[in-house]
Amino acid sequence: MLGALLRAGIDARGLDIRPISDFAGMPVTNDATQFYDGLQTLITVVRDIPQTDQVLQRTLKAPDLKTIIISSTLSPRYVQALPSKIPNHLTLIDAPMSGAEVRAKSGTLSFMLGGEDATLDRYQPLFDAMGAHSHRMGPFGAGMQSKVLNNLLAASNTMMTRLVLDWADVAGLDEAKLLNLINTSSGQNWMASGFNEIEFARKGYTADNSLGILKKDIESALDAAPDISDKRLPELLADMVHSLKPRP
Repeated sequence: MLGALLRAGIDARGLDIRPISDFAGMPVTNDATQFYDGLQTLITVVRDIPQTDQVLQRTLKAPDLKTIIISSTLSPRYVQALPSKIPNHLTLIDAPMSGAEVRAKSGTLSFMLGGEDATLDRYQPLFDAMGAHSHRMGPFGAGMQSKVLNNLLAASNTMMTRLVLDWADVAGLDEAKLLNLINTSSGQNWMASGFNEIEFARKGYTADNSLGILKKDIESALDAAPDISDKRLPELLADMVHSLKPRP
């Protein structure tokens, strides 16, 4: 995402805990004090609520900060409570995104935006630089609610695609031929169509990989589920993701 902003000519820099050598000469630092110096707009893309709390605790001390854009996928309940924890002079936008690593690298993410139109207009060039689609879903919090619902479908597609391919192996079907068939038929879905490009498509679950994040996203949706809803299928999906083994 930082690379996409830089390619668009936007003055941006990153803060990360990984070695600077991982970032191919991009303006990334491990020094939080250096990062926050003069910072006006923060886009936070971390794993979960505890990490978001850590980032916000430090960010709120940045004297020039004006806007915080939440692009992590988090519980909508948590996000909707953020305005009560943030000083009134700061603007909040929720802008989770879809597309995984492959679309982040190409600058073709899909953003689900929550905020006032005038505010979103002001920051639209950032989303245009990082993404191919921006969906304005309503006031602050609506973007996150939309994202976790989208990810429920992504989780379902992920697990059913993997199950179908496992069954196809037993039946002696060719994987590439079956994926091509699915892509042009009624079973078409994001996971099957991008199976050879999506970085976690063949992986097994670990707590720190993308499937671990997918399980966390299902749990975020469940946290904000309506009281009257039937939660059995999402709960089963979370269990299935947790038990997923690597695929050759």
